[in-house]
Amino acid sequence: MTQLLTRVDVPADVPAAQKARYEEHFQTMTKGTGRLMLYAGDQKVEHLNDDFYGTLSSGEAIAADDADPEHLFRIARDGVIGCFATQFGLIARYGRDYAGVPYLVKLNSKSHLIKTSQKDPRSLGWVSVEDALTLGEAGLNIVGVGFTVYLGSEFESEQMREAAQACMHAHRNGLVAVLWVYPRGAAVPEEQHPHIIAGATGLGATLGADFVKVNYPKVKEGSPAEAFKEAVKAAGRTRVITAGGSSTDVRKFLQTLHDQIFISGAFGSATGRNIHQKPLQEAVQMTNAISAITYGGHSVDEAMAVYEGREKFSL
Repeated sequence: MTQLLTRVDVPADVPAAQKARYEEHFQTMTKGTGRLMLYAGDQKVEHLNDDFYGTLSSGEAIAADDADPEHLFRIARDGVIGCFATQFGLIARYGRDYAGVPYLVKLNSKSHLIKTSQKDPRSLGWVSVEDALTLGEAGLNIVGVGFTVYLGSEFESEQMREAAQACMHAHRNGLVAVLWVYPRGAAVPEEQHPHIIAGATGLGATLGADFVKVNYPKVKEGSPAEAFKEAVKAAGRTRVITAGGSSTDVRKFLQTLHDQIFISGAFGSATGRNIHQKPLQEAVQMTNAISAITYGGHSVDEAMAVYEGREKFSL
C-alpha cells in the first residue's frame, strides 16, 4: 500500500492565506499519496474527432459511447480519478451536472492539423487562471490548471512565459499547476530521446509546475524505465507524470505504468484514450485499475483483476 503524505510541500509563491486551499487541492488530486492519476479529456481539440469516432490503428472500433462528449464526464463521475482535465468550455457546459468531479482547466490547446513540417507548434492561452476561477464561483470543484509548452519550437519563449505566469497565478489562488511539456519542432530531431525528455521535465520545474507531464522516452538499447530516471531526477521537487498515449493492450499499459512509478520513480500518469475510447463500464474499470497502481501501490496482476471486474478498488 502506498504510504500517505504527512505534509504537502507548499511552494513559496502560494500566499499564506491560500496555503490551506492549495494543500486541500493537492491532497484531493493525489489522494494523500503525492501521486496523480490525471484523467485527460483535452483531445477534443488536440486530435479533433479522430480519437472519438471510427476505428483504431489496431482495427478495433472506438466505443460508440465516445462520440458524445458527455461520455468523458460520466467516466469522471463514476471512476476513481485524481482530477479530470479538459477545456474551459466543456466544463462550463457539463460541469454543473457533474459537480462532484475535481476539475483541472486546460488553459491552452491546439489541433493536430498543422504539421511540424509546415510550421513549428504554437499554442497560446485561450483563457486565464482568473477565468478558470469563475467556474469555482459557479459551484464546481476547480483544483488546478494546465498548460502545454512545446520545447524546441521557434515559438517556445512566448509559451514558456505564458506557462510561468499560469503557474504563478495558479499558486496565488491556491490551485495546483500542471504543465504538459513536449519537445517538438524542426529543431528537435528525436522528440522522445531520454536526454531531451529530461530537459523537458527540468523546464517544467523552472516554470513553477507542481506536476510536469511528458512522453515516455524511447531507447535504442536498454530499459526505458531505467532511462526515464534521468527525467525524474532532472525535475527535482516537481513531480513527473507520463502521457498515456494511444490505446494499447491493457496489461501492457498497466505494466508500463507500474514500471514508470516503481522503477523510474515517476508520480503517475495523464491518461485519456486508453480510458475514454472504451464503453462506459469498461472505461470506469480502467480508471480504477490505473488508480489501484497509482494510489494503492497494487501489482499489475491485482490491477488487471480490478479492470476485469474480479476485484474492486475504491478510496
